[in-house]
Amino acid sequence: MNLRPDFTFSLVSPNIDSHKFFAGTPLKLGIMASGSGSNFEAVAQAIDDKQLNAQIQVLIYNNPAAKAASRAAKRGIETVLLNHREYKNREVFDQKIVQTLREYDVEWLILAGWMRVVTSVLIDAFPDRIINIHPSLLPSFKGIHAVEQALKAGVKITGCTVHLVRLEVDSGPILMQAAVPILPDDTAETLHARIQVQEHRILPQAIALAAQANLITHVSVSGIG
Repeated sequence: MNLRPDFTFSLVSPNIDSHKFFAGTPLKLGIMASGSGSNFEAVAQAIDDKQLNAQIQVLIYNNPAAKAASRAAKRGIETVLLNHREYKNREVFDQKIVQTLREYDVEWLILAGWMRVVTSVLIDAFPDRIINIHPSLLPSFKGIHAVEQALKAGVKITGCTVHLVRLEVDSGPILMQAAVPILPDDTAETLHARIQVQEHRILPQAIALAAQANLITHVSVSGIG
């Protein structure tokens, strides 16, 4: 089979219709980003397109040069710079993040390219309500440089994963994955670009899926006599 350079096949699992989750009270999201903010943009656009019933309360960014901040500002979304270099350790930094998220009445936290390891301070404040996107098919290729890891390993398929956050880096229950083939002439840049297309596709859907599952669990537990 001849694979063209623009070949964009992908397999998404689970395959859901996000529209069926557009009901009830909007989710109050906080988003944290360190870089370009393309996944932030994908979530915001899904909200605009009524594919995700949510509102973004605040964007927190730790890198003063992060383009995510300008993306949020253009949409009229509140932004807060919390530079991790100004805090003595990760726990103190996360305490400030929690304080900020509570000030903005955040219910769900989305790590959309957040390049910092989080601690139990943050995880315990939002149990089962922190969602991360990672550019590999976890549990393969955890940590930084996941795309480069996949290329070095010589695998033929990689992708991206949306999962709930746990203390161990890039672990936690998997919500959704998209598989992306690796082409013979792929570089880290070309492969990452195709993976990002799928990240933007599955992140909003996974948020809706997690919220629906959380609601079902809450109702089930509350209904126990």
